Amino acid sequence: MDGIVKNSVLEFFQGQLASLTPLNVTRALLLGLLAGIIIALVYRRTFRGVLFSPNFCVTLVMLTLIATPVVLCIKSNLALSMGMVGALSIVRFRTAVKDPLDTAYMFWSLTTGILLGAEMYLIALVVVALIALVMLGISFIKFTGPNSFLFVIHYDPAAQAAVDAATARVKTKRLRSKTQSAAGTELTLEVRVDPRNDLVSQMLDVDGVYDATLVMMQNEAGA
Repeated sequence: MDGIVKNSVLEFFQGQLASLTPLNVTRALLLGLLAGIIIALVYRRTFRGVLFSPNFCVTLVMLTLIATPVVLCIKSNLALSMGMVGALSIVRFRTAVKDPLDTAYMFWSLTTGILLGAEMYLIALVVVALIALVMLGISFIKFTGPNSFLFVIHYDPAAQAAVDAATARVKTKRLRSKTQSAAGTELTLEVRVDPRNDLVSQMLDVDGVYDATLVMMQNEAGA
């Protein structure tokens, strides 16, 4: 009985090692670590947002490392692949990705891990190198254009006509709110103007305007 058990155990591990050797796993994980670090460094270099998150860079590395052994297992065992697909289908990601570009980087990491897990090492490295060069090149291009701002003005109600005349020079605008009290009138407009346009100073030159504030609504590439 002991001999049968030992033979069964040996046959099990021999079958596992025949399709998935430690050398292949180690090589794929090391290449995945290298590729993940490159992707994270490119993300850090091309980041244009407001608050940089180091944890997201670690996430990119982890996604590459996690996808690699998953594909290695799927490739070697059809039954296991079906189980993993079923398990992954019930996973719900509750962390909202605010920037669509972050989602693209996550897909980049996952794609690289899939290629490495499929042992397409050359293709994976070429893909990482080419996309990295493209992203670094794009980072030097400034995509400028009108951005969305909230323009908040406090003024004397008697200056309503002058304020209307001043805001009429802004082609793209939309009224958000208008509040009138004993202290004066507060007007909030959504405007699309060039950031270099000194709209605040122009409004402060209007008689009866107490203060003016321009607040960016959203971050855009090149801003």
